Amino acid sequence: MKPLQPQQYSLVTNDAEIQWCQVIQSTNIQYQLGRVTLVGAGPGDPDLLTLKALKTLEQADVVVYDRLVSAAIMALIPARCQTLCVGKAKGQPSITQAGINQLLVRLAQQGKHVCRLKGGDAFVFGRGGEEIQYLRQHSIKVDVVPGITAASGCSAYAGIPLTHRGVSQGCTLVTVHAEKDLDIQWQALAKLNHTLVFYMGLSKVDLICQQLVLAGLKPATPAAIIEKGCTAEQRLISATLATLTEQVNRHQVCSPALIIIGEVVSLSDSLAWYQPQMDALMSMNKHRKLA
Repeated sequence: MKPLQPQQYSLVTNDAEIQWCQVIQSTNIQYQLGRVTLVGAGPGDPDLLTLKALKTLEQADVVVYDRLVSAAIMALIPARCQTLCVGKAKGQPSITQAGINQLLVRLAQQGKHVCRLKGGDAFVFGRGGEEIQYLRQHSIKVDVVPGITAASGCSAYAGIPLTHRGVSQGCTLVTVHAEKDLDIQWQALAKLNHTLVFYMGLSKVDLICQQLVLAGLKPATPAAIIEKGCTAEQRLISATLATLTEQVNRHQVCSPALIIIGEVVSLSDSLAWYQPQMDALMSMNKHRKLA
């Protein structure tokens, strides 16, 4: 008998949300409430999944996942498990956050164990808190499995310590993804003397660099961008605030990408250790032996 294949659905329009609601609401079966487990998938490398995250993937009835979850992690989901993509991509139609919230509730109301799989950590720019609030309002049991956030994972794989004695005593995480105008206190950031990590900032890299210089940081301040961190395609591009935009354009950097600004960036030359292609091959062979 052939193994069951995962059922994959991509919910990308409001019409799709309506169709899902109609399908689920039309079911007349009385069911016991299931539960939702919010799982942080980490920054990409499947070896960085926690044991609890892997256990949840193996036991879930359905996985509702975001765009930033890597293909290597998706490959760990059992074939019997239903998978639903609710990822968002810039400039493309996608299911709304309200639609995702409603979907999670309805799946749990069917008695399913739902794994809500998010890249990085669900509580770091992942709207995990919003989803839990909505689920609690509908009396759905929720568990949370923390994940390694991109700032921690990608910086480590690039050989950039977020803090370093005598160099940086703190780290500040900032998102520059905003539905409306950005509300960032640039001068406050510049005065912190912290390592600054910008999430979802690729399209605004020029704005970030300009505003930080205007706020008082030196144009020669080390800066870096990490493309597809913690994966076999990871690229580290080091520059300064004055040259980062030029380097991003020159190397045609793609999303997902993380921006790190501060003196710790200059340590990457001596601390770099990750060899993406070789490590990916070794990891692939290891997983094949375990299969």
